[in-house]
Amino acid sequence: MVYFVATPIGNLSEITFRAVETLKNVSAIFCEDTRHSKVLLDYYGVSKPLYAYHKFNEKKSLDFVLSFCENGEDVAVISDAGMPCINDPGNVLVNALKDKNYPYTVLSGASAFVNAFVLSGYLPPFTYYGFLPEKKNERDKLLDGAPGVSVFYVSVHDIKENMAYLLSRFGDRECCLVKEISKTHERARFCRLSDEIDDDKGEFVLVVNRQAEENPLCALSVEEHLNYYVNGGMTKNDAVKAVARDRNVPKNEIYKYTIKK
Repeated sequence: MVYFVATPIGNLSEITFRAVETLKNVSAIFCEDTRHSKVLLDYYGVSKPLYAYHKFNEKKSLDFVLSFCENGEDVAVISDAGMPCINDPGNVLVNALKDKNYPYTVLSGASAFVNAFVLSGYLPPFTYYGFLPEKKNERDKLLDGAPGVSVFYVSVHDIKENMAYLLSRFGDRECCLVKEISKTHERARFCRLSDEIDDDKGEFVLVVNRQAEENPLCALSVEEHLNYYVNGGMTKNDAVKAVARDRNVPKNEIYKYTIKK
């Protein structure tokens, strides 16, 4: 059996009894960083062979992990923090286990984007995107459609640039910026995408509320809404973008109203 085990995202006490018992009973543990994971394992008195299994060696290490399964041994896969396969290694192994019909399971636990969504207080539905791609065209394609709440992981080095991009994409939406989840200095900061973020430490979960906000223009018909912006000096294309932002719908849903029938 291969156990995919969630580990604490902050407070070391936030791990299930089942997870600790499983880590104590498996033959080996595969983790992203052996030094990092050793702190957690020492805390709970777990002493098992520990092997590096990260995004740079995931495919290369696959046969080694599977060799334990072939010998009928149990192993565990853990991330530095949170749930394996959620922006962390594990997906390649899961698919290999499926192909070979080897047994595997998931042990429940923390995942940062779930905590952040709960802290935001926003209403579902929500879409989890992980980290934004580097290229703008890939970002634009990723974010087409899927209205509602959008959840992103953001590094401290990218926070200003990512928020500026999302501002241009979604308009000036309310958002919740969360860091230090489950730790002593956990913070959920409510702001808008246009706000200046002066923070140079840690990683963030950014929860953007794309639900329609109170906007008197949304009481107009779509045609009237478009005319409001065009009459104010906007080009047709810019008016389509503005109306789509106001109504929190994809641009193509607005654009069809500009096509003469």
